[in-house]
Amino acid sequence: MTTVTSSTSATAAATTAAAASQLSATQDRFLTLLVTQLKNQDPLNPMDNSQVTSQMAQLSTVSGINQLNATVQALSASMTSSQSLQATSMIGHAVLVPGNQIAMASGSSNAAVELSNPADKVTVKISDANGNVVRTLQLGAQKAGIVDFQWDGKNDSGTTLADGAYTYKASAVQGSTTSTPTALTYAMVNSVSLTSGVAQLNVGTLGDVALDAVRRIL
Repeated sequence: MTTVTSSTSATAAATTAAAASQLSATQDRFLTLLVTQLKNQDPLNPMDNSQVTSQMAQLSTVSGINQLNATVQALSASMTSSQSLQATSMIGHAVLVPGNQIAMASGSSNAAVELSNPADKVTVKISDANGNVVRTLQLGAQKAGIVDFQWDGKNDSGTTLADGAYTYKASAVQGSTTSTPTALTYAMVNSVSLTSGVAQLNVGTLGDVALDAVRRIL
């Protein structure tokens, strides 16, 4: 989106200008102090050349650090701009992001869970809008990572439920330890925005999610 790119460019320019202004102010203060020191030195014990050289070297070091900081900040702003521009190519695509929503359409739906460790047993409980559990899925033993699952839209009695929005919770058992996997849901990217220098994807009812939260792009 051009608004994202232009906004980031303006931020980068402002950051560079502020860094340059700060560097100039630092140099002015140093030179003022040095001149004042030279004017008021003891004529019988004047500052030797090594002292002047040492102070000039300190100014050079400070200036170099400030210039390096300005370069890094400008580079960071440029990378953010590039990242935001790349993110716009995801508009109109489905992504897999953290969330416990599962939308059923035409009698089927897909979602996933993310396991930080292997599990002997993974269970998914799907609930309706009122919070009632309508279907329990047993995914069996799974390795660590993203585990996809599909729901056929039927409840535990085998009755096909109406299309719409449902939610789910997952649990994993490894030996005697029970854990809660990260729930992942598929959503469509509607737009891209830049918030506090971070590219955010608007994915409908899930709101905005950070670009680095995306687990998969379809």
